[in-house]
Amino acid sequence: MLTAEQISFFQENGYLVVKDAVSADQLQALRDDFATWVEESRGHSDGWGETINGKNRFDVEKGHSAETPALRRINAPHEVSDAFFNAMADSAMTDMVADLIGPDVKLHHTKVNSKLPGAATAVKWHQDFPFTPHTNDDLITALLMVDEVTEENGPLEVWAGSHTGEIHSLWHDDEFTGAVSAEITEEALRNRQICTGTPGSVCLMHTRLLHGSAPNQSDMPRTLFICVYSAVDAMPISPSPVPTRDQGRIVRGEDHGRVRAVGYDMPMPELPKGASFFDQQAG
Repeated sequence: MLTAEQISFFQENGYLVVKDAVSADQLQALRDDFATWVEESRGHSDGWGETINGKNRFDVEKGHSAETPALRRINAPHEVSDAFFNAMADSAMTDMVADLIGPDVKLHHTKVNSKLPGAATAVKWHQDFPFTPHTNDDLITALLMVDEVTEENGPLEVWAGSHTGEIHSLWHDDEFTGAVSAEITEEALRNRQICTGTPGSVCLMHTRLLHGSAPNQSDMPRTLFICVYSAVDAMPISPSPVPTRDQGRIVRGEDHGRVRAVGYDMPMPELPKGASFFDQQAG
């Protein structure tokens, strides 16, 4: 799916934006299902549904109401939607991931992050690898743009090339912040590249790449379907922040006997009060 030039760009910069990562029919199916969930949210005053670890599948923004629905996150949407499963497991996006870390690729987790117009949600600068550590760093976060992503509606911002540097601490003054230090953030902002694209585009991002995003300052929604994949020989060494019954599912190639079952009954790591794995991740 990817050209030699695109692969070289990813290897050098740690990210790559590509158009048409899903078909027109797949994209429309994603948008239809998300619209259905937004309508369903009108009947709930708070988060609802349940994932395999007992947490809400659907989360809403503060101020959500039947009149003004504010669905902001869906955990493991591929478990409850054929459209999201198919985009994750069998699309051009899946093939692109295999071009970068394949040929043997497995799923780690999925989620939807949506920023509504005027939403205050911002993602602090961080790297994904500390949240999803593995025995090697052949992991890619694929951020599929369900809506058009512009410079005004909270796009992903990345520090190109930072994936080849150090893993930065998310702890400062003995507190877990979920973000890199203020000094690193300032440097990242000076070097940032903004990732925009048309609906159906994808940003493929290396797990070590420094990134963040600003609030949505526009009147347009910004919805991302986020899929995290790893090479088959990359083994998780901590529980997933978004557990799914499909963790370890082979989506391209074969397992060659290397995939190990992950114990879903493993407890999540204990975090300080106010810290969240869900808020400080890509997109």
